[in-house]
Amino acid sequence: MFTRANRYSRGLRALHWLTALLILAAYLAIEQRGLFARGTPARTAMVQAHFWFGLCVFAFALWRVTLRMRHRMPAVSPPLPVWQAVPAGLLHVALYAFLLVMPVLGLLTVWADGKAVQVPLTSFVLPALIAPDTVLAGRLEDLHGGIGECFYWVIGLHVLAALYHHYVRRDDTLRRML
Repeated sequence: MFTRANRYSRGLRALHWLTALLILAAYLAIEQRGLFARGTPARTAMVQAHFWFGLCVFAFALWRVTLRMRHRMPAVSPPLPVWQAVPAGLLHVALYAFLLVMPVLGLLTVWADGKAVQVPLTSFVLPALIAPDTVLAGRLEDLHGGIGECFYWVIGLHVLAALYHHYVRRDDTLRRML
């Protein structure tokens, strides 16, 4: 029987779905920037939206990690066999690594490119932690983009695994996050 004890905390569930929406928004913003000509305010807005959605993902990921350390993960019922539990754990580690690493790479790319990071709706600019370096900026941008492509596959695998557990295995994996 499914009970509240079998679910993640309300905070973790909210952060999970909010993070998913922010990742989707970041993806759409960066993929749709091509609709606008280079140098136009609309294109700049799309890139800035991608950037700030990414930094929000980072902040929420830190919050999620903190909450996960405080709250036990609810057990899956029926329990997973080892051949499923180990890959599931590795997939979650990969997801959290992506959630933390991708925004940092994006931020480092902006700073290495010599661009300012202004907080929206303010005149406050985040101080750059690295010196401008166009070669490094290019490498970081390539790394950020390449890892980003892998990230979408990992997210897809995460979604497919949740659907597999719900519709094929018929366990409570998905319901724990709803």
